[in-house]
Amino acid sequence: MTYHDLVIIGGGPAGLAAAVSAHGAGVKDILILERDERLGGILNQCIHNGFGLHTFKEELTGPEYAERYIEKVLDAKIPYKLKTIAADISPEREILYVNSKEGAVTVKAGAIILAMGCRERPRGALGLPGYRPAGIFTAGTAQRLMNIDGQSVGKKVFILGSGDIGLIMARRMTLEGAQVCAVAELMPYSGGLNRNIVQCLNDFNIPLKLSHTVTQIHGKERVTGITISEVDANRQPIPGTEEYFDCDTLLLSCGLLPENELSKSAGITLDRVTGGPVVDDRLQCSVPGVFACGNVLHVHDLVDYVSEEAERAGAQAARYLSGENTSDGYVKLSTGFGVRYTVPQMIDVKNMSDEAVVRFRVADIYRGKSIVLYYGDKQIKKLKKRIMAPGEMEQIVIRKDSFDGGIPDSIKVCVED
Repeated sequence: MTYHDLVIIGGGPAGLAAAVSAHGAGVKDILILERDERLGGILNQCIHNGFGLHTFKEELTGPEYAERYIEKVLDAKIPYKLKTIAADISPEREILYVNSKEGAVTVKAGAIILAMGCRERPRGALGLPGYRPAGIFTAGTAQRLMNIDGQSVGKKVFILGSGDIGLIMARRMTLEGAQVCAVAELMPYSGGLNRNIVQCLNDFNIPLKLSHTVTQIHGKERVTGITISEVDANRQPIPGTEEYFDCDTLLLSCGLLPENELSKSAGITLDRVTGGPVVDDRLQCSVPGVFACGNVLHVHDLVDYVSEEAERAGAQAARYLSGENTSDGYVKLSTGFGVRYTVPQMIDVKNMSDEAVVRFRVADIYRGKSIVLYYGDKQIKKLKKRIMAPGEMEQIVIRKDSFDGGIPDSIKVCVED
């Protein structure tokens, strides 16, 4: 069994940024495992612009953003293996990986960073009625077929779900000459960024039908049309609201799921809301020496935030390897009204950095309300927000000097007037 100080599982934006950060913090024995044939992850198929405004202060396409970090990895001579699947992780940080050249290999890691990203929710998880004809794709699959393989997926398209990939594909399909009939969203609000609603739907006069879902897929060999219905407050179809659309393609953009089968095999505790690992302010999981970042931890809206989070994970993994990463006990973060979850879920107040960034998503659209931070029953911070929506991540910064008065029993984040 070979040994590496740090093994990073995933060579996408999170894995690359974590590797560069750990290397800069003094870790020289690093190995990146990537299942695809190239580094860069999902960014390779995201040929639209809008990336890098926070990280590089300029607007880049997905491949351009990925190339910036790939160059840093190459410059640092950080080893990586492509077309390599991490098949298992043990609680002792032993990793089984498989590729065509080496077969099955087990390596021991001093520390591990999980950066496997996320996957799309498939049709089977949605319970859509009808046969299984050709012409049904997840939005990400359609994006890869079009942008990497150069294949057309359809000429008359309906999109279910208003996640960012679905919104971007509405524009992409239109620019390639397809007709996008409409986008239907089960919830009474969009799951994507507001800028994508404006730039990808409004600018192309594509209707967005909130509180609607697909209730019938027509066609046996190929999709010939779909029927949608309005849904009630319990998200159940309302009889008599059916509307038929003639189309040959249905794209599904119905949510992303953190890719955590490996985390389960390692015995890592997962958060029931995010679907990702429960972590502390160092981004360390319940298994010591294992860290998580990016979309495997919780689904992000901006890749710039993924990179920022991954850089912290890399630096903290370096601290762990040097023996600095100790714990004196945690204070748990809880969620109050309007907040679905927080990442991290706990903070080691005595040993934290000067500040901890807490990211979260709200449960509904709120206008003119505030993000409020409590230590026990004491209000510490209140941030007024013009609008908050589930499609856009929010954050609040907790400073170490705010605990000068003592360590509280609990920390809570909520939405208030």
